[in-house]
Amino acid sequence: MKVYTKTGDDGQTSLLSKQRVGKDHIRVHAYGTVDEANAAMGLARSFMADKPWASEIVYGLQQELILLNADLATEGSAEGITLRITADHVRKLEETIDLLDQRRIRQAHFVTPGATSCSAALDLARTIVRRSERYVVQISRAAVVPKSVALYLNRLSDLLFVLARCVEQQDLIAAVTNGVIKELGGSRQADKGVEGQMKVLDKVKNVLAAAEQKAVEIGVPMVIAVVDNGGNLIAQHRMDDALLASISLALDKAYTAVALKTATEQAALAVNPGQELYGLNTANGGRFIVFGGGIPIFANDKIIAAIGVSGGTVEEDIIVAKAGLAAW
Repeated sequence: MKVYTKTGDDGQTSLLSKQRVGKDHIRVHAYGTVDEANAAMGLARSFMADKPWASEIVYGLQQELILLNADLATEGSAEGITLRITADHVRKLEETIDLLDQRRIRQAHFVTPGATSCSAALDLARTIVRRSERYVVQISRAAVVPKSVALYLNRLSDLLFVLARCVEQQDLIAAVTNGVIKELGGSRQADKGVEGQMKVLDKVKNVLAAAEQKAVEIGVPMVIAVVDNGGNLIAQHRMDDALLASISLALDKAYTAVALKTATEQAALAVNPGQELYGLNTANGGRFIVFGGGIPIFANDKIIAAIGVSGGTVEEDIIVAKAGLAAW
């Protein structure tokens, strides 16, 4: 079937109840206006990617408007006609309005549409629904219009108003929250000292995986630990058959790299007799480890984490630690 039928070329169209009427007939105005409202609601829904709860509500309303238009396009007495929109539909709208009304922050002034794209589209749909309601009132003066249809349009405009305020409120809260976070020093990811959008733990998992891969390549089971800039453990991984002693050694190497802001192999040079850090390895309960395998991780000249590796020779530990660092 072609999109164009040519049956309306003379300025007439068919109602669902088969009557031929002019395209400027009041019923055509009414269901055409409802169709406009449906399109405006579709526009609103296109802005709701981050509001699935609202999108679900609007999509359900759009489906019901198709049924309502079928009732509007049916001319004749109410007797013998099975209504598509019933009092039950109206009741459900009222229930939804009540639920949304509990969520919104009350306003003591008239609303000026346009605070957000989503709420503006809903306000546009609301005003179009109001126009369709006026057409329905005109029809009712000369013909039968199911009461449920008129009530549905009236409640729908109320629902769209409340829904617009709720989505507007959600966007406002998000904007304020983001503003506060920015004022406090950036996004939550920046607070964790991570550049970009990847979470700290995601990066640490990459580090562990890369380090383990290198340990497998050289054939030495290792323990790999990553700490934050306060020396607190983020994650630790022990390969099969890695030495039990390596569990604490790997963690302490990472801690030492953070505490001294240098690789543990460099610290080893400074603790020899006569050097400035001689005896450091006996401080802090012996937690400072002064042989290779601990490397600090920097971002913008600030230390943000460290990796510690233990299980092989010093040279092997350093090789594995550097492989992990490269994956950050």
